[in-house]
Amino acid sequence: MKNQLVKWLMLTAFAVVAPVATAASLTAQEIVAQVDALEQANSSESTMQMILVDKKGNQRSRTMSSQTKMYGDDEYKLLFFTAPANIKGTGFLTYDYVGEKEDDQWLYLPALGKAKRIAAADKSGSFMGSDFTYADMTQRNIEDYSYKLLQEKTVAGSDTWVIESTPKSQQVIDATGYLKSYMFVRQDNFVVVQAIHMMPDNYRKYMSVKKLAMIGGIWVATEIEMKTTQGKIAQHSTVLKLSNITNNQPIDEQIFSLRELVKGR
Repeated sequence: MKNQLVKWLMLTAFAVVAPVATAASLTAQEIVAQVDALEQANSSESTMQMILVDKKGNQRSRTMSSQTKMYGDDEYKLLFFTAPANIKGTGFLTYDYVGEKEDDQWLYLPALGKAKRIAAADKSGSFMGSDFTYADMTQRNIEDYSYKLLQEKTVAGSDTWVIESTPKSQQVIDATGYLKSYMFVRQDNFVVVQAIHMMPDNYRKYMSVKKLAMIGGIWVATEIEMKTTQGKIAQHSTVLKLSNITNNQPIDEQIFSLRELVKGR
């Protein structure tokens, strides 16, 4: 399976089943393997509020509907913006494949009346003006990274492992925009609750799961923040708030198609 380490970055419910037990002493690779092995909902739907905050504290709010379905280990996602009016109907479709096959992504802009394919060279770019990139919308192959266990640290009252993740190739760096990442993995359930992504020119991104809830036996991150800084100066941040979450309910697989994306909502 692909790495669940970036599930909190997906624009859909982060859904995993908690493991039965944890090991007292694990290597970095073993911890990452546990994260990667976590199960997720076979399908999910949610309403998402995206709050964009600039360096002056000014806020803009956007609302989306999200649907996700698993096809074996591959994951298909469909998003549509429902508000405000100037971006209503904008859609985003992702085919997130397991293995070496390049993931497929398309952005539908109602004003153009057609879907634009997101090229590999553009996936490190901002998704709809947010602090999340197109690459953040997909899972990552754990074999593309080297891992090092640095320390243990308490985060929001929970013990975590701090793991350094280093891309093995320039190609991976170019695709994600991240030179190196530090991930904070909760020791009781193997959920990544914080991450720091190092970028060129002294930029960093700080991811934090603000709210984590158990819904129907499944862990769901209901509020996530991604903050971009240059040096010590905050540049921009994005908050995602999830509601109306349902997991493992039937979803018509025909909606995950370019035809449906272009039809809009």
